[in-house]
Amino acid sequence: MGIEAPLDNMTGAAPAAEVPASTLPHDLSPWGMFMAADWVVKAVMIGLAFASLITWTVWLAKSLEIAGSKARLAKALRGILGARRLEDASQALGDHAGIGGVLVRAAVEEMEMSGHDLGHGDPAGIKERVESRLIRIQAQAGRRLSRGTGVLATIGSTAPFVGLFGTVWGIMNSFIGISESQTTNLAVVAPGIAEALLATAVGLIAAIPAVVVYNVFARSITGYRQGLADAAAGVQRLVSRDLDRQPQRSQHERPHAVTVATPANGRHAPAVAV
Repeated sequence: MGIEAPLDNMTGAAPAAEVPASTLPHDLSPWGMFMAADWVVKAVMIGLAFASLITWTVWLAKSLEIAGSKARLAKALRGILGARRLEDASQALGDHAGIGGVLVRAAVEEMEMSGHDLGHGDPAGIKERVESRLIRIQAQAGRRLSRGTGVLATIGSTAPFVGLFGTVWGIMNSFIGISESQTTNLAVVAPGIAEALLATAVGLIAAIPAVVVYNVFARSITGYRQGLADAAAGVQRLVSRDLDRQPQRSQHERPHAVTVATPANGRHAPAVAV
């Protein structure tokens, strides 16, 4: 009987520290943790959410643009490869054939400027100038289609670090809260750390799709450029065929000797080739 009292005193000597219910968060859902987070962590997560919105907007816009460009290029490529002359390709493509029509019209314009229709102009020089124009058109088309994809690479490379910054800031605030409450109870520590880790999760959610979409677009644009190179090569072949059909003046127009008589002395002047 005498031992029971000390035992009771010993069992009640070190009661477990209890945390008031008012200090515990009531909502541990992502939205609840966002609302309970520090303003810096909130700003980080809002910025990452905006970056994710940009990623999906670029994905939708560029997907439609690339798909349309590839379809027009495939149609133009069939017209170019099926033509026997540059004029046939120009008629087959018409005025609204996309980049393929631009390539054909540029070649036709350069040949007209070089005097091909009149039978003048050096074939080698014409080919060189046509090739130069086609190369510039290809470069401009590739840059135009790649426009907007750089932001995906930026988001994919920086979003995880931005989220990590929010996590570090949140954990620092959690440690400050632990020191102020003077307790290491998990119920006090866990919510702050969870809020901090949410920033990293949001950063990964923003970064992973951006990297995947960027790689998909990079492969698609590479394929488009290869198709564009095939179309330009087809146009160059048509130009070469047309130049080979060009009549040579030395073969069809023989110089004639004309003798001009001088009335003064009755002698004939030297023959002049015309």
